[in-house]
Amino acid sequence: MLGDMGTAPQRTLRTAVGCPGVGLHSGQTVALTLRPAPPDAGIVFRRIDAGAEIRAHWKNTIASSLSTVLSNGEGVRINTIEHLMAAFAGAAVDNAVVELDGPEIPIMDGSAAPFLHLIEQAGTVAQDEPRRAIKIMKPVTVVDGDAAASLLPDHGFSMSFEIDYENPLIRRQDLVLALDPDAFRTELAPARTFGLLDDVPRLHAAGLGRGGSLDNVVVVSGSRVLNRGGLRYADEFVRHKLLDAVGDLYLAGGPIIGHFRGVRSGHAHTRQLLAALFADDDAWCATTLAEPATLGPIVRPETRRIARA
Repeated sequence: MLGDMGTAPQRTLRTAVGCPGVGLHSGQTVALTLRPAPPDAGIVFRRIDAGAEIRAHWKNTIASSLSTVLSNGEGVRINTIEHLMAAFAGAAVDNAVVELDGPEIPIMDGSAAPFLHLIEQAGTVAQDEPRRAIKIMKPVTVVDGDAAASLLPDHGFSMSFEIDYENPLIRRQDLVLALDPDAFRTELAPARTFGLLDDVPRLHAAGLGRGGSLDNVVVVSGSRVLNRGGLRYADEFVRHKLLDAVGDLYLAGGPIIGHFRGVRSGHAHTRQLLAALFADDDAWCATTLAEPATLGPIVRPETRRIARA
């Protein structure tokens, strides 16, 4: 295997695994199945109810502020993919087919932990192609008012994020993490999506949040968390923002070698950041990874530029 030569191999699932769940925004019950895929396939989403396949790539996303949405350009969409994509990134899964019979990935408990559990239940296997990554060569930043998102050169994959809410419980939180699979599993995967109780009527009026409940969203009212058991981390809010960014960045087509910095940013900003990165040929290069295959990889001495997808 490639690993015997010091090169990290691509990985896929050992076997198929699935579960049902409810879409956060659609409220529809969806059956989800994760399947193995061949080398270089990437993560492919398959709407079996609509007969459509969409590769998980930033070029196939469309504008959406509250979730990450794939579109085939012909009216077929797959909503809220970010937590599942984060689990694939955290488990170092390069190739998989995601089958579902509805328009939205199930929200589960609002975190990536249930998806990570599914992947670990299925197991992963090495494949006979090298794992490829995108190395950041110079800083790239997008700014939108008081929000900003950046990618900076670094030796591995690290992240930092700052949020600042007027809410007296959330307020300002800032977190820096160097990520590998163990850190992802313990520090980010269980962090749940969150929202303010005062925003619920507005979301429902817009046809969103129909599947939301205290079982899958951390709901904050004033200085109180309404969920039984409270928070999983004192700073669960900023951890979830980092989790979302992990999933969105995996739409680059592989793991990123560099540092991501988010300041009050969201899904739309990360999408714009990837577009800005790949618009500048001097800002990135493609490389293979050396063992061990982690989110914070060792870079092989040789790097090579490839044509943009």
